[in-house]
Amino acid sequence: MYKIDLNSDIGESFGNYKLGLDEEVVRHISSANIACGWHAGDPMIMEKTINFAIESNVSIGAHPGLPDLIGFGRREVKITSQEAKNYIKYQIGALWAFAQSKGVKLQHVKPHGALYNMAAKDSELARAIAEGIYEVDKDLILVGLANSELTKAGKEIGLRIANEVFADRAYNPDGTLVSRKKFGAVIHDKNLAIKNVIRMVKEGKIETITGEDISIQADTICVHGDNPQAVLFVQEIRKALENEDVQVASMKTLLMESMLATK
Repeated sequence: MYKIDLNSDIGESFGNYKLGLDEEVVRHISSANIACGWHAGDPMIMEKTINFAIESNVSIGAHPGLPDLIGFGRREVKITSQEAKNYIKYQIGALWAFAQSKGVKLQHVKPHGALYNMAAKDSELARAIAEGIYEVDKDLILVGLANSELTKAGKEIGLRIANEVFADRAYNPDGTLVSRKKFGAVIHDKNLAIKNVIRMVKEGKIETITGEDISIQADTICVHGDNPQAVLFVQEIRKALENEDVQVASMKTLLMESMLATK
């Protein structure tokens, strides 16, 4: 049987500003990436979101971003390797404190937005992020774009890696995501998105925006739930996976089974 993790970026409200339907989407995923207060989120939101995840038996991960609330962490900021490492440590520590107070452990770390995309191509930045995670807790799973510099750095450091693919995003021939600024970057046809997901999981292939197939490793699928239609989309993706005999399970479960299988 095929298995896959479903993750979603949640806890991205801030003060009186509400973003996303966290209570709805968390019921349909297996891993939650919770904002740590820099690109989004705040202490009240972080605690509330962890509670949602615990109630739904969903694994918890830190979702650290650049210090850019106004730009939602999607604007590139030039930072040094040491800054990147400390930014990661600081934000993991913030979410870790809330998780610790609730008696649960963090499963993974997935960088957000511009930090994620920059690290997918920048080997020096990727290594700094991986080192920051390793120095806090070497058992944390690093989530990064499949076949990217970030996942490569994580492997070199000695972290467990979860290769992430996207249900609603178009891919370039080099395996990177098409910029949101370009037409066709976001897939709005849910049937096409579901077809792509099934193919990535079962065949390890994806058709790029230019029409050719590339190989892709899918350990976890990112799904978004920031509006009612998106939540319905998450439900339909999960249902389609189950209909294709693909079991949804947390990334720690998948990676543990993979390690045991190779022994």
